[in-house]
Amino acid sequence: MSSSTLIRVQQLSLFNQNYCSNNNNNNKNGNEKHTISVFRLFLHIFDYIYLFHINIFLYFLLLIKRILIFFFGFWTFIFVSLRGSRKTLIQFQSVKYYDCPLQPISLHRLHFLPKKILVLDLDETLIHSHHDGQMRVDIGKPIGSPDYIIRVEIEKHPVRFFVYKRPHVDYFLETVSKWYELVIFTASIEIYGAAVSDKLDNNRNILLRRFFRQHCTLEFNAYSKDLSVVNNDLSRIFILDNSPFAYRSYPLNAIPIKSWFFDPTDTCLLSLLPFLDALRFCHDVRSVLAMNLHLHKNLMMTNRNSLITQVLPPST
Repeated sequence: MSSSTLIRVQQLSLFNQNYCSNNNNNNKNGNEKHTISVFRLFLHIFDYIYLFHINIFLYFLLLIKRILIFFFGFWTFIFVSLRGSRKTLIQFQSVKYYDCPLQPISLHRLHFLPKKILVLDLDETLIHSHHDGQMRVDIGKPIGSPDYIIRVEIEKHPVRFFVYKRPHVDYFLETVSKWYELVIFTASIEIYGAAVSDKLDNNRNILLRRFFRQHCTLEFNAYSKDLSVVNNDLSRIFILDNSPFAYRSYPLNAIPIKSWFFDPTDTCLLSLLPFLDALRFCHDVRSVLAMNLHLHKNLMMTNRNSLITQVLPPST
């Protein structure tokens, strides 16, 4: 075989080898592309299934929420209907008294007026309580558990008091503490009254001054409260109390309020806020509260255990 023929045979063999290798590479690339396209298709199918299941899950959550809301409202209606209550069941709700900024002339007037003193009663005014084995039948039954359980020792005997807060009492105290100096004056014994006052104060330091049974006067088997013990200037002191017997000597320095026991719909404290907001601007509280004199005379003739209707002084 000649050298030229040998060279041609070698070139043909190299060409065949290159062609085979190119074909193999093309086959590999084709297989890889096919594998990638299948993988992408799988990912798309997985995403679709995942999103579908998420939507189904969210839909069922929304459906369950609506069903629970419906059954809650239904059973609430059944509960109120079966009890035959004339009261509306009030859920917890946020309450806000819109304290508008004072005008410069109002601020100027307050600057020259001494800060007034609001004396607050405890039982049936801010709270209601009963102790172990003692509950009046004529006042109804409590709704829910007590707000506080106070354990004290009276004459070496442990006693538990179950204390229920009047609706909106915390907000009431927080608001009026900005306008007045607050004083607790209760006919209860000190060990009980101090414990309840501590709970109502809740470390806010707004109920620091307190007067108890030893500061009251026993008259006709009832305790009356001497406001001059708190402050001698009767032009700047007044009391909020459910019992007219407590302030019988100071009818011009008193605001009556309905006795409270367990009514969850009570709004007496909220109703007083606009009036108390305005009362701080007068020079002598008696000039306004004297308008209630006829009311106090009528209340003194009522039974001590009856509910006292709240009547606010007319606006001036």
